[in-house]
Amino acid sequence: MSKLIGKISQKMKNSKPDQILSFGASISHVEGLIPLTIGEPDFNTPTHIKQAAIDAINDNQSHYTDSRGIEELRKAAVDFVARKYDIHYDADAEVIITVGVTEAIFDTLAAILDPGDEVIIPTPAFSPYFNCVEFFGAHAVEIDTSKDGFVLTPAALDETLKNHPKAKAIILNTPNNPSGVSYNEEEIKALSDVIKKYDVFCISDEIYSELNYEHEHTSIAKYIPEQTIVYNGVSKSHAMTGWRIGVIYAPADIITAIKSVHEYTVSALTANAQFAAVEAFTNGRDDGVKMREIYRIRRDLLHQGLTEAGIESVKPSGAFYIFAKIPNRFGDDDFAFCRRLATEAKVGSVPGSAFGKAGRGYFRLSYATSEDNLKEAIRRIKKFVGEN
Repeated sequence: MSKLIGKISQKMKNSKPDQILSFGASISHVEGLIPLTIGEPDFNTPTHIKQAAIDAINDNQSHYTDSRGIEELRKAAVDFVARKYDIHYDADAEVIITVGVTEAIFDTLAAILDPGDEVIIPTPAFSPYFNCVEFFGAHAVEIDTSKDGFVLTPAALDETLKNHPKAKAIILNTPNNPSGVSYNEEEIKALSDVIKKYDVFCISDEIYSELNYEHEHTSIAKYIPEQTIVYNGVSKSHAMTGWRIGVIYAPADIITAIKSVHEYTVSALTANAQFAAVEAFTNGRDDGVKMREIYRIRRDLLHQGLTEAGIESVKPSGAFYIFAKIPNRFGDDDFAFCRRLATEAKVGSVPGSAFGKAGRGYFRLSYATSEDNLKEAIRRIKKFVGEN
């Protein structure tokens, strides 16, 4: 051990490893495991998008780019959300391209948070939200949505904001990871009516926006654009997780603050990946729609299989996850249950507690895998539950 380990930043001493990644790694050695842990499309990136990257390389697009992202991509990203979701931005002043939404989360919270601030997070929620909030010396205030079908109600939000005057932001994620719940237009409008009463940022993570099964996606930025910071990208909609392209949309003065953190962190993105994303947002505008129909079939297959196994879950209306309730006889230690499910049934899942206190007693399964894998996983889960 280095003699300087004691001089490591206190922030790092207090930081925790991401539980989703660490748990996945802890069960990866299980031979024959069907991993339903990964939040990643199992499709290949569409050929026309890959060709755009190849063309960019052949055209010697291998130099530093504008730190905000190349102009073509910023314009394409703005046009995409304008056409799809009726939200409108200036490509020169209100958009930044980031290294995935993970960087977007870090940059945004670095730009807006001070030590002692609070951030409202409806839970269960994506674990990096909590990690980043705490990293910057702020505190996450969880709203347990489990008793309301994993939907944040306006009343619960209003009460929480009233009781937490230090709150600087609320983070919404629709469709949601891990529950698969998505908010319809009426629900989004009702939440916006609450948020506009308070001087808080609304960080709206919409990376799964193209994967809505029951209704069209509605962005809260449509109603409170001056308060909203929107995240989107091509990772989930176009099977481009490894390309690392995220987008932040926000009012110009907020973007200016975030831009400084972005430049300190990454300077500029990989050039050819940006040209691939231009193709995705333009000629591949509806690529996600084709994938969504396949996910819908998988969702129905897995949800029905879990129901037959006696496992309760809210049927997802978006994304590609099912957040299932652990049967009572197993107790509510979701980490112990998921370890047993991995080692005894050889099915990989993620403990619900990784997504906040409201997730205790649940486990997340991803159906971003083949139907054959899902059918076999269902068979194994039924056998495991039936024998225990």
